[in-house]
Amino acid sequence: MTDSIVPDDGEQLTNGWEVDAPPDDTLKRRAVLAQASWPVAVAAALGRPARRTDRWSGAWIGDTGELTNPVILTQPVRESDAASLVAEVADLIPATSAYFLLNPWLAPDLAPYGLALLGHPPLMVRLPGPRPLGADPQGVEVVEVNDPDTLAVAEEVLIVGYPMPGCLPDSVLRPGLLSGSTRVWLGYVDGEPAAVAAAHRAAGATLVEYVATLPVARGRGAGAAVTWAATLVDPQSPAVLVASDDGRPTYERMGYLAMERWTAWLRPAARA
Repeated sequence: MTDSIVPDDGEQLTNGWEVDAPPDDTLKRRAVLAQASWPVAVAAALGRPARRTDRWSGAWIGDTGELTNPVILTQPVRESDAASLVAEVADLIPATSAYFLLNPWLAPDLAPYGLALLGHPPLMVRLPGPRPLGADPQGVEVVEVNDPDTLAVAEEVLIVGYPMPGCLPDSVLRPGLLSGSTRVWLGYVDGEPAAVAAAHRAAGATLVEYVATLPVARGRGAGAAVTWAATLVDPQSPAVLVASDDGRPTYERMGYLAMERWTAWLRPAARA
Protein backbone atom coordinates (compact mmCIF):
# COMPACT_ATOMS: atom_id res chain seq x y z
CA MET A 1 0.00 0.00 0.00
CA THR A 2 1.35 3.44 -0.90
CA ASP A 3 1.81 6.18 1.64
CA SER A 4 -1.05 8.61 2.04
CA ILE A 5 -0.76 11.94 0.21
CA VAL A 6 -2.99 13.69 2.73
CA PRO A 7 -1.15 16.76 4.11
CA ASP A 8 0.25 16.53 7.61
CA ASP A 9 -1.59 18.30 10.39
CA GLY A 10 -0.92 22.01 10.15
CA GLU A 11 0.44 21.80 6.60
CA GLN A 12 -1.24 24.22 4.22
CA LEU A 13 -1.21 23.76 0.48
CA THR A 14 -1.59 27.25 -0.98
CA ASN A 15 -3.53 27.94 -4.13
CA GLY A 16 -1.51 31.11 -4.70
CA TRP A 17 -4.44 33.51 -4.39
CA GLU A 18 -4.76 33.94 -0.65
CA VAL A 19 -4.56 37.57 0.43
CA ASP A 20 -1.20 36.99 2.13
CA ALA A 21 0.35 34.97 -0.71
CA PRO A 22 3.64 36.57 -1.80
CA PRO A 23 3.38 38.81 -4.88
CA ASP A 24 6.13 36.84 -6.64
CA ASP A 25 4.48 33.45 -6.09
CA THR A 26 3.90 33.22 -9.86
CA LEU A 27 4.27 35.49 -12.86
CA LYS A 28 0.50 35.47 -13.21
CA ARG A 29 0.10 36.72 -9.64
CA ARG A 30 2.55 39.55 -10.35
CA ALA A 31 0.53 40.47 -13.42
CA VAL A 32 -2.76 40.42 -11.50
CA LEU A 33 -1.40 42.53 -8.63
CA ALA A 34 0.19 45.02 -11.02
CA GLN A 35 -3.15 45.36 -12.82
CA ALA A 36 -4.90 45.78 -9.47
CA SER A 37 -2.50 48.50 -8.36
CA TRP A 38 -2.82 50.57 -11.52
CA PRO A 39 -6.43 51.88 -11.40
CA VAL A 40 -6.08 52.77 -7.73
CA ALA A 41 -2.85 54.68 -8.41
CA VAL A 42 -4.35 56.53 -11.38
CA ALA A 43 -7.45 57.45 -9.38
CA ALA A 44 -5.30 58.71 -6.49
CA ALA A 45 -3.32 60.93 -8.88
CA LEU A 46 -6.52 62.34 -10.38
CA GLY A 47 -8.50 62.66 -7.16
CA ARG A 48 -11.09 60.13 -8.33
CA PRO A 49 -12.86 57.35 -6.37
CA ALA A 50 -11.26 53.88 -6.24
CA ARG A 51 -11.61 50.71 -4.23
CA ARG A 52 -9.39 47.73 -3.43
CA THR A 53 -10.89 44.66 -1.75
CA ASP A 54 -9.68 41.11 -1.25
CA ARG A 55 -11.31 40.01 -4.51
CA TRP A 56 -11.29 43.03 -6.87
CA SER A 57 -9.79 46.42 -7.56
CA GLY A 58 -11.18 49.26 -9.64
CA ALA A 59 -11.58 52.97 -10.14
CA TRP A 60 -14.14 55.48 -11.40
CA ILE A 61 -11.69 57.53 -13.45
CA GLY A 62 -14.07 59.22 -15.86
CA ASP A 63 -17.71 59.68 -16.73
CA THR A 64 -17.50 58.93 -20.47
CA GLY A 65 -16.10 56.12 -22.61
CA GLU A 66 -16.50 52.38 -22.45
CA LEU A 67 -12.90 51.62 -21.47
CA THR A 68 -12.19 54.52 -19.13
CA ASN A 69 -12.96 52.76 -15.84
CA PRO A 70 -10.92 49.58 -15.22
CA VAL A 71 -11.85 46.80 -12.80
CA ILE A 72 -9.87 43.59 -12.24
CA LEU A 73 -10.58 40.52 -10.15
CA THR A 74 -7.77 39.55 -7.79
CA GLN A 75 -9.13 36.17 -6.67
CA PRO A 76 -11.18 33.45 -8.34
CA VAL A 77 -14.86 34.18 -7.74
CA ARG A 78 -17.50 31.47 -7.46
CA GLU A 79 -20.67 31.64 -9.52
CA SER A 80 -22.65 31.96 -6.28
CA ASP A 81 -20.70 35.13 -5.40
CA ALA A 82 -21.04 36.85 -8.79
CA ALA A 83 -24.12 38.87 -7.85
CA SER A 84 -22.50 40.35 -4.75
CA LEU A 85 -19.33 41.14 -6.71
CA VAL A 86 -21.25 43.09 -9.36
CA ALA A 87 -23.18 44.90 -6.64
CA GLU A 88 -19.93 45.97 -4.95
CA VAL A 89 -18.53 47.38 -8.20
CA ALA A 90 -21.83 49.17 -8.88
CA ASP A 91 -21.48 50.85 -5.50
CA LEU A 92 -18.25 52.44 -6.77
CA ILE A 93 -19.05 53.10 -10.43
CA PRO A 94 -22.60 54.39 -11.00
CA ALA A 95 -24.85 52.99 -13.68
CA THR A 96 -24.44 56.17 -15.71
CA SER A 97 -20.78 55.27 -16.40
CA ALA A 98 -19.48 52.17 -18.14
CA TYR A 99 -16.69 50.00 -16.78
CA PHE A 100 -14.33 47.44 -18.28
CA LEU A 101 -13.72 44.33 -16.15
CA LEU A 102 -10.79 41.94 -16.53
CA ASN A 103 -11.09 38.50 -15.00
CA PRO A 104 -7.86 36.45 -14.97
CA TRP A 105 -10.02 33.33 -14.93
CA LEU A 106 -12.82 32.01 -17.15
CA ALA A 107 -15.56 31.96 -14.50
CA PRO A 108 -17.93 33.29 -13.33
CA ASP A 109 -20.41 34.18 -16.06
CA LEU A 110 -21.35 37.83 -15.53
CA ALA A 111 -23.85 38.09 -18.39
CA PRO A 112 -26.87 37.50 -16.09
CA TYR A 113 -25.85 40.65 -14.19
CA GLY A 114 -25.84 43.04 -17.13
CA LEU A 115 -22.28 42.68 -18.39
CA ALA A 116 -21.40 41.88 -21.99
CA LEU A 117 -18.61 39.44 -22.83
CA LEU A 118 -15.97 41.16 -24.96
CA GLY A 119 -13.69 38.18 -25.41
CA HIS A 120 -10.58 36.50 -24.06
CA PRO A 121 -7.47 38.65 -24.57
CA PRO A 122 -4.05 37.07 -24.01
CA LEU A 123 -1.91 37.90 -21.00
CA MET A 124 1.62 38.45 -22.30
CA VAL A 125 4.88 38.53 -20.32
CA ARG A 126 8.38 39.60 -21.27
CA LEU A 127 11.10 38.33 -18.95
CA PRO A 128 13.80 40.77 -17.77
CA GLY A 129 16.37 41.71 -20.34
CA PRO A 130 17.64 44.59 -22.48
CA ARG A 131 16.28 45.58 -25.83
CA PRO A 132 17.96 43.80 -28.73
CA LEU A 133 20.47 45.90 -30.62
CA GLY A 134 18.88 48.32 -33.03
CA ALA A 135 17.39 51.78 -33.02
CA ASP A 136 13.88 53.04 -33.62
CA PRO A 137 12.96 53.25 -37.33
CA GLN A 138 13.97 56.33 -39.27
CA GLY A 139 11.54 59.19 -38.74
CA VAL A 140 10.33 57.85 -35.37
CA GLU A 141 11.03 59.81 -32.18
CA VAL A 142 9.85 58.93 -28.65
CA VAL A 143 9.57 61.44 -25.79
CA GLU A 144 8.39 61.00 -22.24
CA VAL A 145 5.36 63.13 -21.45
CA ASN A 146 6.13 65.66 -18.72
CA ASP A 147 3.77 68.59 -19.30
CA PRO A 148 -0.01 69.06 -19.64
CA ASP A 149 0.08 70.19 -23.27
CA THR A 150 1.97 67.08 -24.43
CA LEU A 151 -0.27 64.94 -22.25
CA ALA A 152 -3.32 66.35 -24.03
CA VAL A 153 -1.78 65.39 -27.38
CA ALA A 154 -1.05 61.89 -26.04
CA GLU A 155 -4.68 61.58 -24.95
CA GLU A 156 -5.91 62.51 -28.43
CA VAL A 157 -3.73 59.75 -29.88
CA LEU A 158 -5.00 57.29 -27.27
CA ILE A 159 -8.69 58.04 -27.83
CA VAL A 160 -8.44 57.70 -31.61
CA GLY A 161 -5.79 55.00 -31.85
CA TYR A 162 -6.85 52.60 -29.10
CA PRO A 163 -9.73 53.32 -29.81
CA MET A 164 -11.71 54.45 -26.76
CA PRO A 165 -15.25 54.94 -28.06
CA GLY A 166 -17.34 57.60 -26.39
CA CYS A 167 -14.39 59.01 -24.46
CA LEU A 168 -14.24 62.81 -24.37
CA PRO A 169 -11.01 64.82 -24.18
CA ASP A 170 -9.53 65.47 -20.72
CA SER A 171 -11.24 62.39 -19.29
CA VAL A 172 -8.41 59.82 -19.20
CA LEU A 173 -4.93 61.36 -19.36
CA ARG A 174 -5.45 64.39 -17.17
CA PRO A 175 -2.61 66.55 -15.79
CA GLY A 176 -2.80 65.04 -12.30
CA LEU A 177 -1.47 61.83 -13.80
CA LEU A 178 1.95 63.44 -14.21
CA SER A 179 2.41 63.60 -10.43
CA GLY A 180 1.51 59.95 -9.91
CA SER A 181 3.25 56.64 -10.53
CA THR A 182 2.14 56.22 -14.15
CA ARG A 183 4.60 57.29 -16.85
CA VAL A 184 3.53 58.07 -20.41
CA TRP A 185 5.45 58.19 -23.71
CA LEU A 186 4.43 59.81 -26.98
CA GLY A 187 5.81 58.67 -30.30
CA TYR A 188 6.16 60.89 -33.37
CA VAL A 189 6.46 59.90 -37.02
CA ASP A 190 8.08 62.55 -39.19
CA GLY A 191 7.30 65.10 -36.49
CA GLU A 192 3.61 64.22 -36.14
CA PRO A 193 2.07 62.58 -33.02
CA ALA A 194 1.47 58.93 -33.83
CA ALA A 195 1.62 56.53 -30.85
CA VAL A 196 1.32 56.39 -27.08
CA ALA A 197 2.11 53.93 -24.27
CA ALA A 198 2.15 54.03 -20.47
CA ALA A 199 3.85 52.06 -17.71
CA HIS A 200 3.07 51.37 -14.05
CA ARG A 201 5.41 49.58 -11.63
CA ALA A 202 3.93 47.31 -8.96
CA ALA A 203 4.38 43.84 -7.45
CA GLY A 204 7.87 43.55 -8.92
CA ALA A 205 6.60 43.93 -12.48
CA THR A 206 6.05 46.63 -15.07
CA LEU A 207 2.49 46.87 -16.34
CA VAL A 208 2.37 48.24 -19.89
CA GLU A 209 -0.91 50.00 -20.65
CA TYR A 210 -2.61 52.38 -23.07
CA VAL A 211 -0.63 51.25 -26.12
CA ALA A 212 -2.17 52.88 -29.18
CA THR A 213 -1.13 53.99 -32.67
CA LEU A 214 -3.06 56.25 -35.01
CA PRO A 215 -4.33 54.34 -38.08
CA VAL A 216 -2.39 56.57 -40.49
CA ALA A 217 0.89 55.76 -38.73
CA ARG A 218 0.57 51.99 -38.40
CA GLY A 219 3.38 49.97 -39.90
CA ARG A 220 5.99 52.69 -39.25
CA GLY A 221 7.28 51.24 -35.96
CA ALA A 222 6.03 54.00 -33.66
CA GLY A 223 3.84 51.64 -31.64
CA ALA A 224 6.74 49.29 -30.96
CA ALA A 225 8.99 52.24 -30.12
CA VAL A 226 6.73 53.60 -27.35
CA THR A 227 6.08 50.07 -26.11
CA TRP A 228 9.85 49.54 -25.76
CA ALA A 229 10.06 52.73 -23.68
CA ALA A 230 7.34 51.48 -21.32
CA THR A 231 8.62 47.90 -21.24
CA LEU A 232 12.14 48.87 -20.21
CA VAL A 233 11.28 51.22 -17.34
CA ASP A 234 13.08 48.60 -15.24
CA PRO A 235 15.00 46.12 -17.44
CA GLN A 236 15.57 43.92 -14.37
CA SER A 237 11.84 43.24 -13.91
CA PRO A 238 9.34 41.34 -16.04
CA ALA A 239 6.91 43.37 -18.12
CA VAL A 240 3.27 42.33 -18.46
CA LEU A 241 0.38 43.44 -20.63
CA VAL A 242 -3.02 42.30 -21.85
CA ALA A 243 -3.00 42.35 -25.65
CA SER A 244 -5.48 42.33 -28.46
CA ASP A 245 -5.15 39.58 -31.04
CA ASP A 246 -4.20 42.25 -33.59
CA GLY A 247 -1.43 43.61 -31.38
CA ARG A 248 -0.09 40.24 -30.28
CA PRO A 249 2.38 39.75 -33.20
CA THR A 250 4.08 43.07 -32.43
CA TYR A 251 4.59 42.09 -28.80
CA GLU A 252 5.82 38.64 -29.76
CA ARG A 253 8.51 40.22 -31.95
CA MET A 254 9.62 42.13 -28.85
CA GLY A 255 10.02 38.92 -26.87
CA TYR A 256 6.65 38.85 -25.10
CA LEU A 257 5.17 35.40 -24.55
CA ALA A 258 1.45 34.65 -24.36
CA MET A 259 0.85 32.87 -21.03
CA GLU A 260 -2.91 32.36 -21.08
CA ARG A 261 -6.16 34.09 -21.95
CA TRP A 262 -8.15 36.19 -19.53
CA THR A 263 -11.83 37.19 -19.76
CA ALA A 264 -12.93 40.74 -20.60
CA TRP A 265 -16.38 42.10 -19.77
CA LEU A 266 -18.11 45.43 -20.33
CA ARG A 267 -20.85 46.91 -18.25
CA PRO A 268 -22.32 49.56 -20.55
CA ALA A 269 -23.57 52.86 -19.23
CA ALA A 270 -27.28 52.96 -18.56
CA ARG A 271 -29.34 54.82 -21.11
CA ALA A 272 -30.69 58.13 -19.92
